[in-house]
Amino acid sequence: MDRIRNARHFAPRLQRWLDKQASAQQTTGAASRDQFDLFASGVAAPDMASGSNATSGAAETQAAAALSQTVVPTPAFSAPFPVPAPATVNLLRPPVPLRRPDPAPPAPDVQARRQLLVGEFILEYVLRRSTRRSIGFMIDDEGLRVTAPKRCTLAEIDNAIRAKQHWILSKLDERRQRRAARLEKPPIEWIDGAVLPYLGSEITLRLYTAARNRSDFNPVTRELSMGLVQGATEHLLKERVKAWMKREAELLFEQRLDLYAARLGVRYAAFSLTSAGTRWGSCTAQRVIRLNWKLVHFSLPLIDYVVAHELAHILEMNHSPRFWAAVESIYPRYAEAKELLRKRAQELPVLFS
Repeated sequence: MDRIRNARHFAPRLQRWLDKQASAQQTTGAASRDQFDLFASGVAAPDMASGSNATSGAAETQAAAALSQTVVPTPAFSAPFPVPAPATVNLLRPPVPLRRPDPAPPAPDVQARRQLLVGEFILEYVLRRSTRRSIGFMIDDEGLRVTAPKRCTLAEIDNAIRAKQHWILSKLDERRQRRAARLEKPPIEWIDGAVLPYLGSEITLRLYTAARNRSDFNPVTRELSMGLVQGATEHLLKERVKAWMKREAELLFEQRLDLYAARLGVRYAAFSLTSAGTRWGSCTAQRVIRLNWKLVHFSLPLIDYVVAHELAHILEMNHSPRFWAAVESIYPRYAEAKELLRKRAQELPVLFS
């Protein structure tokens, strides 16, 4: 009877204790789901072994199984760290190849234009820096060009110009007169019967229609015949005449170079044509000689003077007395030819603009 009375006495208390345990299990399961949602959306559930001691092993197993089958919704809170956007799907199949951008063009050789008061004149010139050892001057239709070593100061360059001012001013005035005289001459009219300067004389241009472009020169009649296709333009004709003259110049200049190089006892490394506006020839320290193809307009003695002049630079890279002595050794009348070349250049009509 005592046992029955004790059971009746403790039954209500046991029921209350069991109710509390059930409530605790529900609370722990909800908290576990909230924690899972917060830290691991779409990943495996964290280990719950450190949960409340009030949760039994069976309850934990049951709660874990329920969570594994639950689709975890996206949390509605503001995440403390930015959530990366999903990768964009490339819909191009196959991917379109991209052309690489063209390489940037090299920076131009910037040349500074300066002005200097020389006597009563304001002299404007273009300054270019180089690796040469001395200051050089060049006069062309654009004016004065000064090439100076990188180590030279502007004051040293200005002093060098003042020291050569008489030569510079006279050459500039001479160049201006030559330019004015050349511009006064009317340009050649590119028609059948046009007269062209060639080797110090004149040749006649003959035009006719042909199935293909061709060029023929008759040294007896001194006629340059140009066969042109139907519809050929004046520009095409001029380019054809220029190409023919360049070929003739290359053959002739090489013959004269070999002749005078043997006389001077030197060898040049290479030879090429140039189209410089006012410079008839040049020779580098590497013995590379360049001759202006427009020399083909002048007589052979004038061409020979320029050839001898440039070959002599192989011995002397300057215009010292030793240089002119080398020129004179293979071309005794160089002074006369030099002056005549200057005069003929002024008389040359405008051929190719």
